[in-house]
Amino acid sequence: MCSKPDDDSICHACQLGRHVRLPFTSSLSRAIKIFDLIHCDLWTSPVISVSGFKYLVIIDDCSHFVWTFPLRLKSDTFPVLSNFFAFVLTQFGCVIKAVQCDNGREFDNSVSRAFFLANGVSLRMSCPYTSQQNGKAERMIRTINNTTRTLLFQASMPSSYWADALATATHLINRLPTKTLHMSTPFFALHGTLPSYHDLRTFGCSCYPNLTATAPHKLAPRSTLCAFLGYSPDHKGYRCLDLTTNRVIISRHVVFDETTFPFSLRRPSPPPTELDFLTNDDSLSVPPLSGGTPRAAGPPPGFSLPRPPPVPEPAAPAVPAPTAPAV
Repeated sequence: MCSKPDDDSICHACQLGRHVRLPFTSSLSRAIKIFDLIHCDLWTSPVISVSGFKYLVIIDDCSHFVWTFPLRLKSDTFPVLSNFFAFVLTQFGCVIKAVQCDNGREFDNSVSRAFFLANGVSLRMSCPYTSQQNGKAERMIRTINNTTRTLLFQASMPSSYWADALATATHLINRLPTKTLHMSTPFFALHGTLPSYHDLRTFGCSCYPNLTATAPHKLAPRSTLCAFLGYSPDHKGYRCLDLTTNRVIISRHVVFDETTFPFSLRRPSPPPTELDFLTNDDSLSVPPLSGGTPRAAGPPPGFSLPRPPPVPEPAAPAVPAPTAPAV
């Protein structure tokens, strides 16, 4: 093993055998105005949802406001991103100046390059296999996943409803105080007004929307038991899932029961491994018993192996009958 020379020359063998990645320093830079810089990243879910398979995350560097867009295909990334540029220009009167993203081909392609050049947008990409340079979007994805997973577990909802929980998680995160903004909210930093918490409800709880407008006759029920799916982006109302017809009802005339969850009454609570698609841990653990202590690996509770057929006992050897002695 060689020792470090005095002239600080580089040892070729050490670089081949002991090379490590350089450390990352904390970035303290931040955009001064809204939409001077946005961060983008694409997350893929292996679980098929009702509205999409993937989602695109867009974060404004100045206000920390986040937008999420469920996508069906990775090729839908550029149309959604170009529509977001038009949305920002119309609603806020601002022009996006720079885009920070990873090295994915959904952002770096001929079509997107031409669009960025035509609009004078600076494209800032991370180095290949260096996701740390897109750290703000990566951390936001982790925060959104944690919130989404918590909402699904609390409501005992199956993982196929992750897109609805994602929209609700985004709605909540934009209205929660953050230390980056000195305990202000991203909603206030972007819109300049305080968010309203009056209309917030518990995700997945029981709710009863009014159905008088669509009732077939006057003796029909005026409501039905539904599960609360979140807030409609296009209406000033709530999204309610009718469990009998699997139909989404949008209404503002909704009565909530935030102490019960309809999905928890339909089936038992989901096992801890059902929503592992939202985690980065590849190891699986054996679920604990009802008392909270881990159980040994083996068949699950209530499962019994088939009993083997009885083995017949060997027959006893025959004993010859005694004979009388000869006289």
